[in-house]
Amino acid sequence: MTDALPPGCTLRRARKSDIWTIRRLVFSEKLDPTQLDWRQFWAIEFEGKTIACAQLRSIDGVRELGSLVVVPSWRDRGLGSYLVRHLVEGTSEPIYLECMGYLAPFYARLGFVEIGWRSLPKPLKVKFGLGQFASRFLPIEVKIMQYIHRE
Repeated sequence: MTDALPPGCTLRRARKSDIWTIRRLVFSEKLDPTQLDWRQFWAIEFEGKTIACAQLRSIDGVRELGSLVVVPSWRDRGLGSYLVRHLVEGTSEPIYLECMGYLAPFYARLGFVEIGWRSLPKPLKVKFGLGQFASRFLPIEVKIMQYIHRE
């Protein structure tokens, strides 16, 4: 990983005591509040406070990157990119995510490419199907992306 965290920030695995902070962060960004398992999260903290988090779920042989949140006052400092790079470096399994359309360029810079719903593995079709359905009837754009492992 070439990028460094800002001075005073540390990356660590989430602890059981972090679950309420994780839930608060996820709810604050109106992200999917289901399947929030603290054991799958990593956190970045500064002076004992969690300022960013993300999780990498394992679902029947594939991985889903989700629940990436950076506290607003800490945005644009590379924390989200740092978390994503850390999580994708640790696995060789396929990694997928579902995001709002305006976030697709952020994930593309980190090695994700947009794919169609039909290209998803079966375990994720049901989960991501709801977002795809909603995007057809609501004024929102939802993208499905897959991480392309680099050699």
